[in-house]
Amino acid sequence: MSESKGIECQVNEVASNEIVAQFEDSSSTDITYSYSDAVEEEKSLKGLQNPFLNSAVEVHYRELYESTHYECREKFDPSFKWSGKEEKRVTRKLELHVTLLACFMFVALQVDRGNLAQAVADNLLDDLGMTTSNYNVGNTIFYLTFLCAELPSQLISKRLGADVWIPIQMTLWSVVAILQCKMTGKHSFYACRALLGLLEGGFIPDLVLWMSYFYTASELSIRLSFFWTTLSLTQIVTSILAYGVLQMRGISGMAGWQWLFLIEGLFTLIIGVSAFFLMVPSVVQTKKPWNKKGWFTEREEKIIVNKILRDDPTKGDMNNRQGITPKMLWQAISDYYLWPIYLIGLIAYIPSGVLTAYLTLVLKDIGFQTFQVNLLAIPNYAIHIVLLLIVTWLSERMNNRLGVSLVQPLYTIPLLGILRFWSGTMVNKWGTYVVITLALGNPYIHAICVSLCSRNSQSIKTRTVSSSLYNMFVQAGSIIASNIYTRNDAPLYRKGNAVLFGLAIALLPILIGSKLLYIFINNKRAKIWNAMSEGEKDYYVSNTADVGSRRLDFRFGH
Repeated sequence: MSESKGIECQVNEVASNEIVAQFEDSSSTDITYSYSDAVEEEKSLKGLQNPFLNSAVEVHYRELYESTHYECREKFDPSFKWSGKEEKRVTRKLELHVTLLACFMFVALQVDRGNLAQAVADNLLDDLGMTTSNYNVGNTIFYLTFLCAELPSQLISKRLGADVWIPIQMTLWSVVAILQCKMTGKHSFYACRALLGLLEGGFIPDLVLWMSYFYTASELSIRLSFFWTTLSLTQIVTSILAYGVLQMRGISGMAGWQWLFLIEGLFTLIIGVSAFFLMVPSVVQTKKPWNKKGWFTEREEKIIVNKILRDDPTKGDMNNRQGITPKMLWQAISDYYLWPIYLIGLIAYIPSGVLTAYLTLVLKDIGFQTFQVNLLAIPNYAIHIVLLLIVTWLSERMNNRLGVSLVQPLYTIPLLGILRFWSGTMVNKWGTYVVITLALGNPYIHAICVSLCSRNSQSIKTRTVSSSLYNMFVQAGSIIASNIYTRNDAPLYRKGNAVLFGLAIALLPILIGSKLLYIFINNKRAKIWNAMSEGEKDYYVSNTADVGSRRLDFRFGH
């Protein structure tokens, strides 16, 4: 026993010495390595999966990266190693430069697409001579144009680069958002909603694709939860702001809602212009005339690039300025393995979409005052933030994304049942408010699904299109949501709430069925793959015509 322990200690000592020697040989001008760094690296490498240790895989992807002129290909190094301490340091930089920037830009989107619900609290409909039906039509126009712009926007972004197209989008839609203060009737209202939808459509998948250049699949999921947390935080801040701004009615002859559109539009315009200077094309292209050092050192760039490629080798199968060809577009659209996620996107968010759009109108109908309703919206956003972060973290922690996603319908179904069947809805306005608030604060699975869509695309060309298609289905759900509540069903919206109740129940078999489908496919492929010899596996990797998620060695996340 003592002899075996001695041998084990000698082996560990040799391994640690080898790691230290590798560190001393590595190119670095700004980091000094110690024995503790070597130990940290040794720990991090124990759980590291490096597909490029297989020479056939390395040769295949090295040739692919060269042929596509992948912008980070010079940093690709299958034998490159780094410490856990270094990785943490790089991750902190990514949080500052990528996640925080993405959240900052998302603020602009949410301010300009979310302030309509606040504006209607200031009698916008009466001022413009509109009815609830006109309001529904305007929302439908917005979501329809938003949906139609998703894919074209993504194709433009892939050709120009997200760092160029996103700032252009933001600047243009901010101008339209400002011009909303000049609306005079339903026709100008419809025109503004159409233009906003066209210009904002594609922004979210564009930004998600850009973030995927810097993060692995599991890292992206958590960062997207921060991304949608920004949505709720923005709504909290703008609700407080709206409470003050809407009381400016009468100043310079303008209504409160006009001041709201003007002030918030100018704010988002500033964000849009700043995005031209803040965004970068990729990990290795962060240097600017105003930032000559860039975001990362050369070694840090190498850490990020190799970590990302080892997690998903296909992230280098296109250049970030390479456009999508019609053939690539068709291949991505016909990737039916992603259709279950699209179906989830169509159904999952309709109940919260309806309640969000009608929150201020419903609260006013059941007896709350104009200036109360925007402040009363704040608690549901706070609940939403907490549950969103918890459910997204759990999905990665448990490595069970669709299973954890069942929490959303199970949480929502009883609350929607109360709204549909409770006879005291009109009598007890505070009880109704509590139920609506809890329903809107549901454990939102959008971040999980977007990340899952990106993870299961297994190709930049597919990921570019699939993120847009997923968001198109989400917007199609929003169009449905815009027409569920009707004026003749007000103020309790019993028929509308029955539809929401049914949709929440329908989400359960969709989530369960999607998970079982992916499990079945993974098991079937694993059986075939495990029956192959090592030589057959190497031949398959080097010569197969299968691409992306159709490969035998690819496993779906679920």
